Amino acid sequence: MQDERKDQGLDEKGTRVVHRRLREHSISSLLALCACALLLYAGAAPAQLQRLLGAPELPDPAYYGAQLEAGNVSQVREWLDAGMSPEFLADRIGTGLMVAAWHGNIPLMALLVSRGADVNRANANGERALMHAAWRGQLEAIKWLLARGARINSDPMQWSALHYAVFAGRSEAAALLIERGADVNARSTNGSSVIMMAVYEGHEPLVKQLLGKGADLTVKNDRGEGALDWAFKFKRLGIARMVSSPQEFVAAASRPSAQWGEAVRSQPVPPEGPPSAQAEADPQAVRIQQLVGIRNALDRRGMKDAVAKLDRRIAGLRAQQARAYKDSIPAAVLEISARRGKPGEQSTRMVFEKEGPPP
Repeated sequence: MQDERKDQGLDEKGTRVVHRRLREHSISSLLALCACALLLYAGAAPAQLQRLLGAPELPDPAYYGAQLEAGNVSQVREWLDAGMSPEFLADRIGTGLMVAAWHGNIPLMALLVSRGADVNRANANGERALMHAAWRGQLEAIKWLLARGARINSDPMQWSALHYAVFAGRSEAAALLIERGADVNARSTNGSSVIMMAVYEGHEPLVKQLLGKGADLTVKNDRGEGALDWAFKFKRLGIARMVSSPQEFVAAASRPSAQWGEAVRSQPVPPEGPPSAQAEADPQAVRIQQLVGIRNALDRRGMKDAVAKLDRRIAGLRAQQARAYKDSIPAAVLEISARRGKPGEQSTRMVFEKEGPPP
């Protein structure tokens, strides 16, 4: 009879062991929640509350980048559920969406965009997710981003996705971007054209492809260099003939080689992407993010009073953050000096309340 009770999960008094264990678990969970509430009201540090609740700790940029590269969608989802910003920066490339675009990981891209990641957000180098996908020739990622509003062209005198595809020698990506409306004569920050990128890297098929799409060979960058100049600088005579008339080729070939300057070749980018240019983390923003994760953990446990208190604390911290940003920008007025009948002597200047212009 005793063995039979054990097989049925009953103790000697006839009470199911599983029920008793459930009660013990409920009591311990309740005690943990009570302790959490007491710590919250006492102003405990966010990390303490995270450990007590069993909420996942948010990653550092290097570990985040490693999990993105590994395509660990479930781990990224867990961090997002815990309050991590969808724009959190990895140690390489930029935001999670940019890293996912670099690797062509559409499920990861979809997760981050569904949580609020901006497809047109730029990193510290002015690069957007579409540009990273173009650099790597990730055709499906390019299509996916364009379907969700990614800008195919950049502002004037800015690097574009087509610049990146051409520089990296991605003929199919370049063809796709041009088909979708990319500007074949877009110019970079120093005025270099898209076809100049193909010349620089010696991508002869892309030079031919861009010429067929109407690339302008008269463009010169800030140094006064154009496609023909770069072809001779890098001793790419086959390309030089493609981007010049016979007369222009002969004239260029007759110039001393020293006039072309030193040819500085580009360095290959590692497969995991370039290091991310990150600004120093804002302690206030980190604290807010931690508290949001705790708030979500408490909300899942139905602790409405604690959630309401945390909501007020988060709102207060965000208000402080907004005021600090506003106070960091010095007031300024535009001063205009002019004399009647002498417009050439007119001048303007910005006068700042504090020393120096705003950052």
